Amino acid sequence: MNYTETLEYLYTRMPMFQQVGSKAYKEGLENTHALDTYFGHPHTKYKTIHIAGTNGKGTTSHTLAAILQQAGYKVGLYTSPHLVDFRERIRINGEMISEKYVIEFVHNHRAFFEPLYPSFFEITTAMAFLYFAEKQVDVAVIEVGLGGRLDCTNIINPDLSVITNISFDHTSLLGGTLEKIAAEKAGIIKPHTPVVIGETVAETRAVFQEKATEVNAPIVFAEDEKLLTNAKIEPDGTWFYETAYGHFHGELRGLYQVKNTNTIISAVHQLINIGYDITVVDVMHGFEYVTELTGLLGRWQIMQLHPLVICDTAHNVAGMKYIAEQLKMLKYRELHIVIGMVNDKDVSGVISLLPQNAHYYFTRASVERALPENELKEIAGSYGLHGDAYPDVVSALKEAQKKSLPEDVIFVGGSNFIVADMLSHSNTFNFH
Repeated sequence: MNYTETLEYLYTRMPMFQQVGSKAYKEGLENTHALDTYFGHPHTKYKTIHIAGTNGKGTTSHTLAAILQQAGYKVGLYTSPHLVDFRERIRINGEMISEKYVIEFVHNHRAFFEPLYPSFFEITTAMAFLYFAEKQVDVAVIEVGLGGRLDCTNIINPDLSVITNISFDHTSLLGGTLEKIAAEKAGIIKPHTPVVIGETVAETRAVFQEKATEVNAPIVFAEDEKLLTNAKIEPDGTWFYETAYGHFHGELRGLYQVKNTNTIISAVHQLINIGYDITVVDVMHGFEYVTELTGLLGRWQIMQLHPLVICDTAHNVAGMKYIAEQLKMLKYRELHIVIGMVNDKDVSGVISLLPQNAHYYFTRASVERALPENELKEIAGSYGLHGDAYPDVVSALKEAQKKSLPEDVIFVGGSNFIVADMLSHSNTFNFH
């Protein structure tokens, strides 16, 4: 099989949550342990850092990886989902895993894993762990796929665990209350291993504290430390002031990055406490060049300036609150919003947050889970949001571009997969 055929095999033979949703979710770690034993427990060959949370875990993972790279470590980075290329999920010092490795991994080991009928994520995790061991990374930053307690990344014994925040997402799998969701994510807290909690509310803080006490894990609540004392979003990024590092610049512009940055800084302090060699300059450069160092995409990403075209992967109520607030801060003649969602999200909750004084282009992503564009249009209409429906992201965004003047703003989002479709076809939009 060539690379394209190998990916098709993985996508079709292994249930893939990214495409089909909860049908791909496999509860329990039996397959994970079987694969781990077969490959010789590769995750034990290097240090690890484990990142969970409802929102912000991707940015946190990428930024910590960037800081560690700047500090001279050889850093593995495992994240999901990918936006354009499967290989985005598995990187070393920002460089994606090779097509050749993906092909050979499947070819050499399919006889073992096929009878297990593992999920796509189980196979991908095994691939990442083996790849990092074979390439002899110093440390790997591992992002949880879903939840925490039963996620197949949870076989690692990290130097540090980080839980960014808790909000309502994947409630059918993780539970319908914040306490239940927090309990699932608290499953990554390991005995005697420090854990940083980014944001909490009363219901979740008690869950994390109880779990940490139970396993004798040192716990730090980042928001209590108040390390980040000021932040100002500028056109070229965000300026922060932190008690230990003074003023520094982060290239990411999203309003939600203020919370993420406080969590990341707290995590860095913990890494230094346990012996990681990280300087002030490493931290500053990691924030300044995170996309260049790690390939991070889709976080308030500016595609062009006139009209201003922005995309963001926020896809639940907690994430969209920040997007709605940041859209209000922009100056424009007209606002155009290209939006699509998947059918297992709180669609009404997200739609209710969006501005009524915008032109809407309702569309659908190229995944099975995508909510039909006409259904989304109907829901939005009940909240006073009006526009036309388009069968795909390309036609929706092209129409938005056609109707926009240079002083307008076009926002593209609502789902990882809407952004993925836009980025995959970016050459057709004539961004400049």
